[in-house]
Amino acid sequence: MLDFVYYPVSGILWFWHKVFSLISGSPDNGVVWALSVVFLVFTLKALLFKPFVKQVRTQLVMQKLQPQINALQKKYSGDRQKLTVEMAKLQKEHNYSPLLGCLPMLVQAPVFIGLYHVLRSFNRTGAASHVPFLSPTEPMSVADNANTANYFFSASDVQSFLDAKLFGAPLSAMISSPAAQLEAFGDVSRISIILVAVPLMIFAAVATHFTSRASIARQVDTGTVNPQTAIMNKLALWVFPVGVIAFGAFAPVAILLYFVSNNCWTLGQQHLVYGRIAAEQKEAESSPTPGVTAPPSPRVAAAPPLPGAKPIRAKRKR
Repeated sequence: MLDFVYYPVSGILWFWHKVFSLISGSPDNGVVWALSVVFLVFTLKALLFKPFVKQVRTQLVMQKLQPQINALQKKYSGDRQKLTVEMAKLQKEHNYSPLLGCLPMLVQAPVFIGLYHVLRSFNRTGAASHVPFLSPTEPMSVADNANTANYFFSASDVQSFLDAKLFGAPLSAMISSPAAQLEAFGDVSRISIILVAVPLMIFAAVATHFTSRASIARQVDTGTVNPQTAIMNKLALWVFPVGVIAFGAFAPVAILLYFVSNNCWTLGQQHLVYGRIAAEQKEAESSPTPGVTAPPSPRVAAAPPLPGAKPIRAKRKR
């Protein structure tokens, strides 16, 4: 269904696995597979760096235009058609595009779905899955699953992934994995998965909170935001992190690594991009406009003497 997403995602993951396998000399090592997932995220975030910068600049333009937008909404509160025309005119004057504000998120959504599906497809044992937007997976026996390729990964790569464990937890295992699926990983206990997954869930939730806090702190005036924005801010700060923990029980360990690495990258990227834009604005404000000279200061004429008073003449220096 989404092979145009699954193959590129699995290809990047395959590439980094080969790189770290050559460096470590152990392709079945859980750390090698974990680093492959982390650098898959870093690769995708690097590809989306320019759209992210455009997104930030678009958001800043939107914040500056907010008073004018509020004025238009108040002026044309009874004429929705006229309001739409005036809003489009205002956006065009300032080169504002709403699409640029959500482009990175629109691109990351299929990437996340693709990564989830590729990781899930390493272990196709147990009951069939019919998750929305994902291709249904028919159950396989442990032997058939280990001998079936997974997009860019050969059957031997699939077996390598199944053998890889991060501190005793398979990367595609979940806390809620059925017992039939855990059999494909060999001698694995659910406790070992919990001991790895729960700290990752907490770390991912904390990273999500601080990423949202850093974004909200850079709003022009957090005290005067509209009610919808205030609600979204609260959701981003508290509900989304809790959602990460709740979702974590149904997510593979590798997906939790995705959340952690994605939020850590985003936090650092925000600091870099916002700092650079702030420096550009400060430099633009301090430097004079090229070709524009400051007007000469006007001469103030001396006040005339009062009637009957002797005029005072300035003495010439010899």
